[in-house]
Amino acid sequence: MFPSLFQDAPEFTTRKNTPFTPSKVTWNELYSTLPKQIFRKSTAKGLSYVARDVTLAVLLYNLGWRIDSITNAIAICLNASSMQIRMIKGILCMVYINVQGILLTSWWCLAHEASHGTLSPSTLVNDVVGYTLHTFLLVPYFSWKSSHLLHHQSTVSVERDENYVPPTRSHFGLPPEKIANATDYHDIFEETPVYTFFRIIAMQVLGLACYLFFNHKGSPRYPQGTNHFNPYSALFKPHERFGVIMSDIGLMVMVLTLYHWEKQVGFGQFLRLYFLPYMLTNHWIVMLTYLQHTDPTIPFYRQSEWSFVRGALATVDRPFLGWLGRVFFHNVSHNHISHHLFSSVPFYNQPIATECVKKVLKEDYNYDSTGAFRALFRNFTECQFIEEEGDIIFYKNREGLAHRVVAETYPESI
Repeated sequence: MFPSLFQDAPEFTTRKNTPFTPSKVTWNELYSTLPKQIFRKSTAKGLSYVARDVTLAVLLYNLGWRIDSITNAIAICLNASSMQIRMIKGILCMVYINVQGILLTSWWCLAHEASHGTLSPSTLVNDVVGYTLHTFLLVPYFSWKSSHLLHHQSTVSVERDENYVPPTRSHFGLPPEKIANATDYHDIFEETPVYTFFRIIAMQVLGLACYLFFNHKGSPRYPQGTNHFNPYSALFKPHERFGVIMSDIGLMVMVLTLYHWEKQVGFGQFLRLYFLPYMLTNHWIVMLTYLQHTDPTIPFYRQSEWSFVRGALATVDRPFLGWLGRVFFHNVSHNHISHHLFSSVPFYNQPIATECVKKVLKEDYNYDSTGAFRALFRNFTECQFIEEEGDIIFYKNREGLAHRVVAETYPESI
């Protein structure tokens, strides 16, 4: 079991060793396999998930306030020493922070579903719930919703995708491929394992904020200074500006609320009860979205080869955190391909959609059971840049090599 945590899964290895041919499956072929009832949205069912996850987080928050008294009760039962008391309290704090981080991530995922209109047939219900949950997590709901829906319209399009757009060779100042040598790549990408580890941590902790504030990892077609808070940002159309302003107002109210709350409860309680779980939520969101769209075996397309179906299929389904991820992340990673194909299907019906499309897609269905942290390290170190040329391209690694190639029999357009 434990060695498998540090190894690539057989599905990934098979895909890596199989030359790539773009799928010829059409959206209508996939749509025709789905039972039509799975598109039905139930306000009662959608809000029941919201009520469950909010209730659990509130109950845990109340337990978090009682960590000191719980620690004292355990210490009396065990006749614990002062050192043991500190250890017990530390363990309880870590449990609280990690579990609350999972529960707040569930809020983020439910707001994501609201942005697609799947919590309810009512746009008002979806937006009120999504706005409330995302604002609590310091995410500008309407601003993020706008760019996220554009991402769904142009997934893995080099020219038009909204996030996790790969840098090109010229971005790093690398020589042309024909004359580049090993030293050129090592000069740019060589780093110690410790430095790589800290860069991964920085991405996990700050990645979402950097995207929202600075468009980091976003589309390079936008001008410098693009962000999710300026209603006149290049990200938004004129009719979306009011939503951006409302998002900003919500965030300002939330920040002021947190500021006054911290003054009342103290920095330590603020850190433990809200901020550290919030940072873990950022970690989970960055990790799961990164792994959905960054992989050395998954292609990117330029205009002449891109289509909506090809873009949707260039994602990866992962059993992220096992049953925890399925239950509390609401199938967002387990069924990500079907979500991109049919984002109007409610999350609780996405497993059905996945089973239907798998029968049609066969080897075109991308699944990877590699352990999440192994996949994170692998993709972070192997996915460095793409070439400026070619209409179907794969990430290249620190040696300038791609792990997968287009099949020679495929007539790629140049």
